[in-house]
Amino acid sequence: MQKTALVAYAHLPRSHHDRHVLTSTVDPFGAAHWLLTERAPQPRGEAQPFDALIVSVHPGGDVELTELSAVRARWPRLDRLPDGRFVVAASRARRYEDADQVQIFDALGREASSFSVGDAIEHLLVDEAGHIWVGHFDENPAGIRRWSATGRLAWTSDGARLPGLFDCYALNVSGTAAWACPYTDFPLVEIRPDRLDRPVRVWANRVRGAHAVAVHDERVAFYGGYGEERDRLAHGKLTETSVEPQEVGLLTLPDGPVPGRRRVVSRGSRIYVQAEPFTAWGVFDLSS
Repeated sequence: MQKTALVAYAHLPRSHHDRHVLTSTVDPFGAAHWLLTERAPQPRGEAQPFDALIVSVHPGGDVELTELSAVRARWPRLDRLPDGRFVVAASRARRYEDADQVQIFDALGREASSFSVGDAIEHLLVDEAGHIWVGHFDENPAGIRRWSATGRLAWTSDGARLPGLFDCYALNVSGTAAWACPYTDFPLVEIRPDRLDRPVRVWANRVRGAHAVAVHDERVAFYGGYGEERDRLAHGKLTETSVEPQEVGLLTLPDGPVPGRRRVVSRGSRIYVQAEPFTAWGVFDLSS
């Protein structure tokens, strides 16, 4: 089986390796961000607000530090808005905490606003226009939604006729559009809310269980799967109504082995992968 190696992309500077990585992401403009704390959160008990540090590594290699005050999310999602503000969201939200689930921090690390997007966040990705896309896992039937940075619901998958949408396994946000591959039927879905004549397109797809997807012109690649296929990289070609399967291989780390525990972020033609201990991002680019 053909192996494709990730290309090294961004590294957390060694001077910050003594801190705990709460989460990490790659924003719509290619900057990598790490949310760091002094120690790992406790698995039980009430979570108290804490201070945190965001280390940002820009595509040119410049490093930026932003100190956040009074973060509330124990198991957070992170991204950056185009104007420089940060979004930190709790992936799980109890009903009485809803208003505090998503925190927007200004450039000085101070909370500017907060709102709720709903429990069970699987993916949270900001687009180039500052919309916040949220895909939920199966404990919240909300599916896929797009929010403004002020907490206004701007688009929802309700009524979009997405087949079998119970869990947003894969979500790709690039430009102002999104691509998704949801459980149970795993269709490839293109979402463009600003395209009024056809905001949603759906292609039938036979690849099951992918947790990341990359799209470039008429080509698509799915990463991940069930069991022995967790490192699978499956290529396909878009026809009018379906994804035509092509070659299947493995996606490995830059130095050869397959990742163990990992995070993934899908952006256009790119799939970013970060393996434990979560200090480095590698990238697969379908367009290269």
